[in-house]
Amino acid sequence: MAASSYFLVAAFLALVASQAIASDPSPLQDFCVVDMHSPVKVNGFVCKDPMAVSADDFFKAANLDKPRDTMKSKVGSNVTLINVMQIPGLNTLGISLARIDYAPLGENPPHTHPRATEILTVLEGTLYVGFVTSNPNKLFAKVLNKGDVFVFPKGLIHFQFNPIHDKPAVAIAGLSSQNPGVITIANAVFGSKPPISDDVLAKAFQVEKGTIDWLQAQFWENNHY
Repeated sequence: MAASSYFLVAAFLALVASQAIASDPSPLQDFCVVDMHSPVKVNGFVCKDPMAVSADDFFKAANLDKPRDTMKSKVGSNVTLINVMQIPGLNTLGISLARIDYAPLGENPPHTHPRATEILTVLEGTLYVGFVTSNPNKLFAKVLNKGDVFVFPKGLIHFQFNPIHDKPAVAIAGLSSQNPGVITIANAVFGSKPPISDDVLAKAFQVEKGTIDWLQAQFWENNHY
């Protein structure tokens, strides 16, 4: 086989491998509905007996057409996630979704999904959105209007902000994992239990320890419901 042929084969195998790890593993059967009663612990969930599966295992009356309350949130947003914990039939299927409601001037603060790429569609209103790359931290940002779509690559810090002071906004997001996870940056850094040493954070953010102590004393709420 010519050297060029070896190169093409190697490039193809690398492409296939990269696609294989782009989301949750592909299922090896039609479905693997979660068995919530199994004592076995695996990476994911144990399958229920297929003979005990019903249509309800793939269904949730989620009322995603109904507005969510954003007034109780300090950041002015409410994320309603539909993942494998709400629909057992999602197990091994590598997908989930979320409805996100934004109050006027509300935001879904900087966060990451360690296990999923996100694709966001604006249903109502206007959003300023963006993500930051790994070092040297370039920002990719865009103002979205109704019907616009934006992608946040897996694991990168991203955000959404409603810049309109008198109108709410709504978006729907698809995520490439049955359980994408979320790490809200401010919560993780300043609200971890037990807290990160203020010496560590003062050095990292180049501020006085008193500033770090004040930030750690705040109530860092979770806007994911």
